[in-house]
Amino acid sequence: MKTTLKLSLLIFISILTLSCNSKNNSKTDNQLGEIKRISALEFKEKSKNNTIIDIRTPREFNQGYIEGAININYYDKTFLEQVAKLDKSKPIYIYCRSGSRTSSAAKKLKNLGFLEVNDLEGGIISWAKNQYKIVK
Repeated sequence: MKTTLKLSLLIFISILTLSCNSKNNSKTDNQLGEIKRISALEFKEKSKNNTIIDIRTPREFNQGYIEGAININYYDKTFLEQVAKLDKSKPIYIYCRSGSRTSSAAKKLKNLGFLEVNDLEGGIISWAKNQYKIVK
């Protein structure tokens, strides 16, 4: 009887602990904002009149970029300082060459407090495959 009571109490405490932790995590995620990986078409339609950041190197940027994009090099040691100056309450659109860098950059932006980070799936390569305009 004592063993059953102890086991029941242990299970109850475990469930209670897990339940409390999952509520706290989801609350934290909502406070930090969300990251959306979006298609080239969706990026094209939704990024108009919003902030677009090309996180490639200046050399890559000079080879061609999406109209309206500003270049903030992900590898620059002041990357976080530069993006922190932007309005965190408005949607932000980011891209790189193939989508690899934006994954980690998007997490950093989210942790800085950006409410909505939109990541161009496949990067500018995907944009070009869809034959969308690239400024040179």
